[in-house]
Amino acid sequence: MNIGMTVWGAIAGLVLAPSVGAAEITILSAGAIEPGLRAALAAYRKETGDAVTVSFATAPQILKRVGESETWDVLIAPPATLDEFAKAGRIGDERVALGRVGMGVAVRPGAALPDISTAETLKNSVLDAESLVFNRASTGLYFEGVLRKMGIYAEVEGKTARYADGASVMEHVLTGKGRELGFGPITEILLQRDKGLRLVGPFPPELQNYTSYTATLMRRTPHPDSARALVHYLGSPAGKANFVAAGVE
Repeated sequence: MNIGMTVWGAIAGLVLAPSVGAAEITILSAGAIEPGLRAALAAYRKETGDAVTVSFATAPQILKRVGESETWDVLIAPPATLDEFAKAGRIGDERVALGRVGMGVAVRPGAALPDISTAETLKNSVLDAESLVFNRASTGLYFEGVLRKMGIYAEVEGKTARYADGASVMEHVLTGKGRELGFGPITEILLQRDKGLRLVGPFPPELQNYTSYTATLMRRTPHPDSARALVHYLGSPAGKANFVAAGVE
């Protein structure tokens, strides 16, 4: 027997074999940062070998699910949502800020781009649109407030279409027709860009609203060390580069 070949074969087996006891980390995350989070998790899996599964939900859905005692290793949500869990003792004190997402306007493939450069031109484009599509989550509630402040909510309410989440909004706009406008987080619009969805642009500065997203550990995580390492990676320069590339500031 060739002893050298035997030794090298053993070494190769150690290198190529999957790591034993690799953690299986679970995440519940707000959907607005999905593109950046998926890219960051792919890089993390490649680097560590840890298995990571993620579920996405709106902030109200996250409040409901965690409130019903569902447990994950890591939560990613707006700070105000995490504050509610902190009061209930469901999460620890350690938090890592991942970035913020602004509001944008979308139109279907081939549609003309309306002028939304100022509050007044956005108002005119909203009045001119045949349909307004937005969600019932935090960004949709914000946009509803904008319409009320503009004094046009009662005028346009009849041509609104509301969905539970941003993904459904963008799917509606993709297959829509006519002068239809979709409203939601810029990241969710960019996620459908390969299908032809067009980002008109961000809300004008005087109306822009940013939602920040933060990662933290749940107190009952079965993998505290691995979960903490993942959270720190997401907040590191290498992790955040994935979020920036996906439109998260």
